[in-house]
This record gives sequence, structure tokens and C-alpha cells, in this order.
Amino acid sequence: MTAKEILDKLKALGDPKVFAQNKKRGASENQFGVKMGDIRTLAKKIKTNHELALELWETGNADARFLAILIIEPEKLSKEQIAKMVSSEKFVHIADWFYSYIIKDYSDRETLRQAWMHTDDVMHGRAAWSLTSGCVARNPGILDLPALLDRIENEMPTAAPEVQWTMNSTLAQIGIKFPEYRARALAIGEKLGIYRDYPTSKGCTSPFAPIWINEMVRRQE
Repeated sequence: MTAKEILDKLKALGDPKVFAQNKKRGASENQFGVKMGDIRTLAKKIKTNHELALELWETGNADARFLAILIIEPEKLSKEQIAKMVSSEKFVHIADWFYSYIIKDYSDRETLRQAWMHTDDVMHGRAAWSLTSGCVARNPGILDLPALLDRIENEMPTAAPEVQWTMNSTLAQIGIKFPEYRARALAIGEKLGIYRDYPTSKGCTSPFAPIWINEMVRRQE
């Protein structure tokens, strides 16, 4: 299938309710509102197709970008391509898919993380703190945890909402994984109060760091 044929297929699969939901969550008008299950089914039919994925990404269409993420070959992307793709996408649902499927396991992700930890680009900042949160959980030896807590305490109150979310994840991961820093992580969360009143569905854990930390520690005991 060509990129045009795929766009026609996505358009036919569009659902007004999904379109409205995506809009509410921050997507632009450049979308059809295709259900995630339909996008995954289409990706399975196409299989891996790197060049087609790049064409779909360039359309800027939200559904095409979700699909592109599923059929792209991450290791064929240069760091420069990844940086451009990250900064071009403002819809956080797509940005987080891009992180999970492409950036998280990219071979040179640490170079990207270090570069993006000191940038004014909001979406690079969001990805950098996602990578840092992952490092706290999987490779904390490369991090200066007290310095990270200092940055979170000082910068999170005025950070863009997109960045606040992943900074908060880093704060929570430090508090969960490292008992020696737990008290400080809890104190920072209480002091900043970010997500204290965040609406949380029944059965889900609040993103408010003190609640998140205490609940995950409780589950581990």
C-alpha cells in the first residue's frame, strides 16, 4: 500500500467519538479519529516498512503517525531524525508512543537524554525526563540522584505541563526505588503540590507523587 492508500483507509476507519476524545486530549484537526485497535490491525498487515513510515509521519496526521511508529525501524533513524520527529509532535499521546516504541530502547538514547536535559524545546524536555525516569528504574548508576531532586524541586513548578508530567514520574521513581531519598522525594511532592487534586479513576493510582510513592512502596512490602 502507498501512503495515500493508507490515508484513505484511515479516513474510512475514522470514528467521530475518537476524534473528539483526541481533540480533548490535545490533538489537532489533522486526524481521523481511528481506534487504536484498528491502527494496530493495520500495522500487522503492513508489517515493518521504514520508508513508508517516514512518509506517513511527514503527513502530520495523528492516525498516520501512530501507525508510522508501529512500522518504523528505530535503529535506521539518526539522532538528528529522532530529534526532529520529537520536536514536531505536540500531541502527548503520540509523543509517549514515540518514546515507548522508539526512544526508550534506542542504542544511543543516553546521548539524546543528556542533550535534551538542557533544552528549551518542550517536547525534547518531556522525552529527556521520560528517559531519566527510565534510568532511575533500570540504570541509576549513571545518574546524580540528589542533583536530579534539586532540579525537580527548583524547575518543576514553572516547567511546561508536558515536562512536568515526566519530571513528576522521575520524582516518583526516585522515591519508590531509593529508600535513602524517599523522605526528600515525598517532601518535594508535598511542597510543590503538583497533581494533588488530579482526577483519578477508580482503581487507578493518583499521579500526585506522595500518594504514588507510598502506594507503590506498600505494594512491594
